[in-house]
Amino acid sequence: MGAPALTLAALLLAAFATVAIGAYGVRLARTTSDFLVASRSVGPGWNAAAISGEYLSAASFLGVAGLIAKYGADALWYPVGFTAGYLALLLFVAAPLRRSGAYTVQDFAEFRLGSVRLRRLAAVVVVLVCAVYLIPQFQGAGLTLRILLGVPSWVGAVAVGVIVIANVTGGGMRSITLVQAFQYWLKFTAVALPALVLLGHFLAQDRELGTAAPPIVTERTTVDVTTDVVVQVGVGQQVSITGTVDGRRVDGPVALTPGEHELAAGTEMVLESGSAVPVVAGAPADGASWLSPGGGFGGTHPTYQVYSLIIATFLGTMGLPHVLVRFYTNPDGRAARATALAVIGLVGTFYLFPILLGVFARLYVPQLLITGTSDAAVLLLPGSVLGGLPGQLLAALAAAGAIAAFLSTSSGLLVSIAGVLSTDMLRGRIRDFRMAALAAGAVPLALSLTVASLDLSRTVALAFSVAASTLCPLLVLGIWWRGLTAKGAGAGLIAGGLVAGGATAVSVLGGASEAVADGWLAAILGYPAAISVPLAFLTMIVVSKLTRGQAPRTVRRIFVRMHAPERLGMGADRERGLRAS
Repeated sequence: MGAPALTLAALLLAAFATVAIGAYGVRLARTTSDFLVASRSVGPGWNAAAISGEYLSAASFLGVAGLIAKYGADALWYPVGFTAGYLALLLFVAAPLRRSGAYTVQDFAEFRLGSVRLRRLAAVVVVLVCAVYLIPQFQGAGLTLRILLGVPSWVGAVAVGVIVIANVTGGGMRSITLVQAFQYWLKFTAVALPALVLLGHFLAQDRELGTAAPPIVTERTTVDVTTDVVVQVGVGQQVSITGTVDGRRVDGPVALTPGEHELAAGTEMVLESGSAVPVVAGAPADGASWLSPGGGFGGTHPTYQVYSLIIATFLGTMGLPHVLVRFYTNPDGRAARATALAVIGLVGTFYLFPILLGVFARLYVPQLLITGTSDAAVLLLPGSVLGGLPGQLLAALAAAGAIAAFLSTSSGLLVSIAGVLSTDMLRGRIRDFRMAALAAGAVPLALSLTVASLDLSRTVALAFSVAASTLCPLLVLGIWWRGLTAKGAGAGLIAGGLVAGGATAVSVLGGASEAVADGWLAAILGYPAAISVPLAFLTMIVVSKLTRGQAPRTVRRIFVRMHAPERLGMGADRERGLRAS
């Protein structure tokens, strides 16, 4: 069996296991509570695995390694921020949110501030955040199948979309809880085993990471450029190119001078053994600068980029609807806190391995730095380093893990959107949930085929920015500040959502114009959280100070319910949600 056949078999097995486990979960989903919160009966260990499987998306499985290969030390803030966000969730949100008894974020908004208008606004924000997050999952699936099997990008996106929609419409949260727990361990195995094998291979060789020289290829390598890209050349050299370079057609040897050059889609570049590899413009061009922090992620104002990313990833986790809904599935606040603590361990351990794979990608598949498709590093690395059957098996395992990443995160996001649409915009029947899931999956799937495709982690970081600028301040202030009012919360949601959501829209629709490509505006559009998050918090506080809130006695009763231990019996679950069809 050849490499393509092994890869196809692994992909089909992962998809079949997902459908089979989901079908088993459908048998257990019979009530309203089953569909929305799995009847609040999921224990901390099982729930932690499901949350980890849902949270570790394509950005984690593919994007982190690709960004580390490309940008080096500064890209470490992605896995650090993704993990540290759960510490904030553990300390400030998990237990009080569960004790509120709400089913969804918008339920919490109405429970805390007593406003139906605010509930509707929160519902719109939930849909926005989930849709922004869902689009790169479908794009990543298309990229994966195109690289592995050579099929058009839309095939992978549609395949993942169909499986996810079928699982969610069939059994809701009860079904995908089982699926996501399984997928966490599949993804963990698929990233850990190749990383450990390649670590042994690396230790057996005499390779250096921090040399002043640019990355080089060790054998004759043909690079296919699939999208327009600007690369920078550190050392002048002659290469063979067929295609378009700097706006002119070439076919044969070309002298690439130091500096930036534009390669058009469809260009083929042949690098001889020992040739220096051009890298995407803005990325470190040599090993020494790659290991040194401070370079940012391309463009100007690198320090701002890094701090904005830290804010987005650390606070964004507290505002991700598909993560928050998982804590409603715990029996009580103590179980929610235990779940968050277990997730920190599972997620933190997982991220050790994409970091290793990113380092090895810089060494062994540096040609990906030319094409701009560094997200493919995890998929191509095992077969490029290890010859024969071992490399093919590890590559097939990585492919199965990638598909699991797309399926698990997409399922959680789709449940969140469908829950909002069915309970807040339709009549709230199980039939409505299924209709909402179908529509909520089809629209982002269509958008994923039309909008620009960025690095997966970059796109997901934009979704984190929107969550950190809207739902995070709503939850933090709603849980810990008695002075928050409905008008203040609404004003903050609008202010943060407009800034972060507008920046995200510009980025995915093509980015800033050439006139501002290297200025502050481009930096803010690409990394808006440092502006939008303080703005949202400040707006909520100022407007709340200027407006009238609920009666003090009502606020005291709400705070007792959120913060009193369960053994005192002060809380009860809110039974708003789906009705039987």
